Amino acid sequence: MVSGEVPEEPVVSKNSGLLFEKRLIERHILDYGKCPVTGEPLTMDDIVPIKTGKIVKPRPLTAASIPGMLGMFQNEWDGLMLSNFALEQQLHTARQELSHALYQHDAACRVIARLKKERDEARSLLAQSERQIMPAESTAVTSNAALSNGKRAPEDEDLGPAGKKLHTGITPAIIAELTDCNAALSQQRKKRQVPPALAPIDALERYTQLASHPLHKTSKPGIVSLDIHYSKDVIATGGVDTNAVLFDRPSGQIVTTLSGHSKKVTSVKFVTEGDLFLTGSADKTVRVWQGSEDGNYDCKHTLKDHTAEVQAVTVHATNKYFVTASLDNTWCFYDLSSGICLTQVSDAGTDGRPEGYTSAAFHPDGLILGTGTSEALVKIWDVKSQANVAKFDGHVGAVTAISFSENGYYLATAAHDGVKLWDLRKLKNFRSFESSDSETPTNSVDFDHSGSYLAVASADIRVYQVASVKADWNCIKTFPDLSGTGKATCVKFGPDAKYIAVGSMDRNLRVFGLPGNDAPSES
Repeated sequence: MVSGEVPEEPVVSKNSGLLFEKRLIERHILDYGKCPVTGEPLTMDDIVPIKTGKIVKPRPLTAASIPGMLGMFQNEWDGLMLSNFALEQQLHTARQELSHALYQHDAACRVIARLKKERDEARSLLAQSERQIMPAESTAVTSNAALSNGKRAPEDEDLGPAGKKLHTGITPAIIAELTDCNAALSQQRKKRQVPPALAPIDALERYTQLASHPLHKTSKPGIVSLDIHYSKDVIATGGVDTNAVLFDRPSGQIVTTLSGHSKKVTSVKFVTEGDLFLTGSADKTVRVWQGSEDGNYDCKHTLKDHTAEVQAVTVHATNKYFVTASLDNTWCFYDLSSGICLTQVSDAGTDGRPEGYTSAAFHPDGLILGTGTSEALVKIWDVKSQANVAKFDGHVGAVTAISFSENGYYLATAAHDGVKLWDLRKLKNFRSFESSDSETPTNSVDFDHSGSYLAVASADIRVYQVASVKADWNCIKTFPDLSGTGKATCVKFGPDAKYIAVGSMDRNLRVFGLPGNDAPSES
C-alpha cells in the first residue's frame, strides 16, 4: 500500500505480491520504472488488476454531526475566499501587463511613423539626386560630342538664355506617340454617343446637397483644387493647409492624406492608369505620388523646375506625360515615369511683359494645350512644336480655369468677369456668362465627361445645358454656396454626372446629387 487507504481500483504486482492503488502505481512506474517498496524493476505488464465488490466508503467523522458539518462548510468557504483573492490578484497583474503592452505598442507605432517619414524624405532626396545626375550625364555626353578640330566646345554652351539649362526636348518618337493617340481618340469620338446612364436634365434640376465632409484642417480652411478618379469614384482635394486628401465617396471615408508640400496645394490630378497621382503647389514644386495595394501613397518624384508658384497640372491622354504651368511664365512637359522635364516653354507677354500662367488643360485629343495667364489672355499651343498658335482676349482679370468639351469643339474659360465660351473651329467667342457677384471671380469651370453639361463655380454654383453655337445654353440648376464664405473655388462632375463635387473656402467637400441615390450620409 502506498497511500495507506483502501484502494478504489486495486492491482497486485506479480513479482512481489504487493497490493497497490492502480492510478498511484501507474504514475510511479512512469516516473521511476521500479517498485516503490522493494525497489525492483517494475513495468505495467507486471501489474494484475483485482476484481472486488463495490465498497461504500463510510461517512467521514466530521459529517456525522451538525458542528462537524458547520466546520466543514467553514473550511470550504475559507478555501473559496482564498481562491477568489488569488484570482483577483491574477486579474490585477494581467491588467498591468496589458497596460504595459499597450504602451509599448503605442511607442512602436510612433517609431514606425517616424521611420516612414524619414524613409519618404530619403526617397525624395534620392529622386532629386537622380534627376540632378541625369542632366549632368547628358551634359557630359553633349560636351564630348561637341568636339571640333580637336578642341572641346565651351562648357557654357549647354545653358540656354539667362543661364537656364537646356532640356532634351520632345523627341520624334514621343511626337509619333502623341499623334497616334490623337488619331485613335478622334476616330473613337466620331462613333461616340451620349452614355445611356448619364443623368437626365430633370434629375439635375432636383439635385440637392447630399453630404458635407470636413477633410482639411480648421486652422487653415479652404479647398482650392479638386479632381475625381471616375472608375474608383475617389475624390481628391487640395487644401490651403498644404495637404491633399483622397476621399472614397461611396463609403464616406478618407483613403489617405498626403503631406509634403510647404504651401497650399493649387492643383490635383489623377492618372487613370498606373495608380499615380499628381499635386502642384504654391511652394514651386510638383509631386508625383505612387499608390500601393494597401491604399497608401508614397512620393515618387519631387519636381523643382519652376521658380514661382505652380498653378496647374494637366495629364495627357496617353497617361504617360503631363504638363505643369507656373506663375514664372513657363509651362513644362514631363515624362511621367521618370519625372524628367523634356521641355520648358516660355513666352513673352503683351508688350514684352511677363505673364504668369494661372491655368492649363490638354485638349481631349492631346495635341493642343490651353493655358490661361495672369494678364487675362488665353493661349493655345501646338504640343508637337510648342508654338503658340492662337490667343483669345476679352477677359477681365487672371484666367482662373480652363476646360475643353469632350467633342473637342468648345473651350470654356473662367476669370473675374465670368465665363467665356470659344469655338475652336472658328477661334472666336460665341457666348459669355457673367458672374453672379461682380466682386467674386469665377474660380472654376468644368464640362462633364460626356460634354452634355457645364458647371461654373463662383459666388454660387451653376449648371448649364451644353448646346450648339447658335442655340441657347440654358441654366438648369443653381446651388447656393453653403460654406458661408461666399466663394466656391472648384467644381467637378462625378461619373455620368450622377453627382457634383464642390470645394469652397471652408474645409468641407460638398456633394450635390439626387436624394436617395446611394449617397453616403452627411458627416
